[in-house]
Amino acid sequence: MRTPSAWAVAIRRPDGRITTVVEDARSVALRYPMLRWPFIRGVVALGESLVIGMKALSLAARLSSTDHEEVGEDGVDGEISKKEIMIALVVAVVFSIAFFKVVPTVIANFLPVDDTFAFVLIEGLIRVGLFISYLVFLSFLPDLRRVFQFHSAEHMAINALEQGAPRTAAAAAGYSRIHLRCGTAFLLWVMVIAIIVFAFVGRPDLVWLIASRILLVPVIAGAAYEVIRVASRYDSHPIVHGILWPGLMLQRLTTRPAELEHLEVAVAALDAVLLREETNRAARAEAPIDVMA
Repeated sequence: MRTPSAWAVAIRRPDGRITTVVEDARSVALRYPMLRWPFIRGVVALGESLVIGMKALSLAARLSSTDHEEVGEDGVDGEISKKEIMIALVVAVVFSIAFFKVVPTVIANFLPVDDTFAFVLIEGLIRVGLFISYLVFLSFLPDLRRVFQFHSAEHMAINALEQGAPRTAAAAAGYSRIHLRCGTAFLLWVMVIAIIVFAFVGRPDLVWLIASRILLVPVIAGAAYEVIRVASRYDSHPIVHGILWPGLMLQRLTTRPAELEHLEVAVAALDAVLLREETNRAARAEAPIDVMA
């Protein structure tokens, strides 16, 4: 869980205990006002989320495999090392770029389509189709079911918080596993906005075509961030809700009904990050807290 100035991770230990780790997360954008400009702030936020995600993954790998309170830098037998995590991240990034950027472009390029806009639209539809197919495939993997249950628990705990419910697993159990600020919905918007952006690029030769799809990722991500940011303010409006509906429904592929054991972990992380946020805000008057999973 993350708030503007802190982040926390909760881990279920082998003996059943829940350990929470919380740290400050003051954004680099606070030091450089330019990084808070529209579109740029989205890229900064995504980069910082990636760094925090790596730290949380490392902590989870180290703590979920042992009951000891302290774990050395080199870890313990059976855990995932930092090197292995970095290798997995590199492989995931390369795979994502190849599968979701290069493959749709290459397939569309060899189709008998001459009109530039038609080409970009077909390319985008292929990309969305591959993305949905990939999520469907993942949803059938037994090992990912528990991950998707924790994903649901995060959403349910945050929905309960935003509705003013008590911060307990029992209370969170009555809330939806769908949330507007979910990364799954964000990725769908990235692919939709890409169609618009790529339409301005035209259709150069294949090498530059592929290069443009990779180089424009920050631009598209920044635009998608702004769309989600604005939409979150007017999500109750029927038109806005209708536009966001496909992304919200897509979350059903990356979430599974959470049980109390998952909700307890989510609430523990939420309690920890809110406590640190309140401490950090004690001497300041700032806007209401937004929590991200």
